[in-house]
Amino acid sequence: MRLDESAVRVDPAPAGFGLPLLARPERPGVPLVEYVRTHPEAVRRWLDRAGAVMFRGFGVTLDGLGPVTTALAGTPEAYVERSTPRTELADRVYTATDHPADQRIPLHNENSYQWQFPGLLAFCCLRPATSGGATPVADTRRVLARIPPAVLRPFAEHGVRYVRTFGAGLGLPWQEVFQTASRSAVTDYCRSRDIEVEWRPDGVLRTCQVRPAVAVHPRTGARVWFNHAAFFHPYALPAEVREALLRQVAEEDLPNVARYGDGRRIPRGVLAELVAAYAAEQVAVPWEAGDVLLVDNLLAAHGREPFSGERRVAVTMAGPIRWADVAASPDGVG
Repeated sequence: MRLDESAVRVDPAPAGFGLPLLARPERPGVPLVEYVRTHPEAVRRWLDRAGAVMFRGFGVTLDGLGPVTTALAGTPEAYVERSTPRTELADRVYTATDHPADQRIPLHNENSYQWQFPGLLAFCCLRPATSGGATPVADTRRVLARIPPAVLRPFAEHGVRYVRTFGAGLGLPWQEVFQTASRSAVTDYCRSRDIEVEWRPDGVLRTCQVRPAVAVHPRTGARVWFNHAAFFHPYALPAEVREALLRQVAEEDLPNVARYGDGRRIPRGVLAELVAAYAAEQVAVPWEAGDVLLVDNLLAAHGREPFSGERRVAVTMAGPIRWADVAASPDGVG
């Protein structure tokens, strides 16, 4: 089926924000996958401009999400080196997260701590929540612009050090994170991706990796705030969760810890600045069944609001990008 570009109209983003654009079919029965296959350049232009596009009124189901992703960014990737629990609903199609419904998931960019990460995320609402449950997004170009130069400088110069501890009875076990029960396979995987590995006698695994904090978008050339510095900061956890964890282990033994790339702790005041920058740019559009939200992973951070009811949102990840190809230089910071 050959579709004219005019078969889909794009409405402006919410007032005061550049995202997400809202795309709707001009007539009933327009198949989203065919439109994306026919006009990938148009969809990419929308993503380059806004960072996120919500396709509404196309009635996409679980079976349709993978083909939409493939049409725009290639075959979906497997979710490895995990940081959240997910259920695989179909081949490389996952629940967006299995995180408890009453907890908010802060804004972040998918797998930004990894040596290689997805360039595109595609979310599909299979069942909206009774209340809440939106997937908020924020333009990472605008987030970066809000970070004071004095706060940004050490991140731009040193990056972010991610220390992760698996197998201590907290967080995900390493077998789930790396999708293997082989220690040697984990060690090989980590060494090939510039991750330090420490196997302890009690079976606990600790990894450490340093990644940049600022990236350059490969098509637009825009500098973006792209990291897990706030997401993995111990004080980003809900107070009751953090206190319960710290009664069991020291801070350095938490499942995820983010520090400056040179090993220094990130002060809580800096965390507050980062959280404020995200909050100022956050916008959330409530889900409707059949919606597809395409997110350029570099240009837009995403999260999840708490919810009630039987919310079901699926996600695919595709278009792998290596940090080595997009890391920004610290020049011109502050």
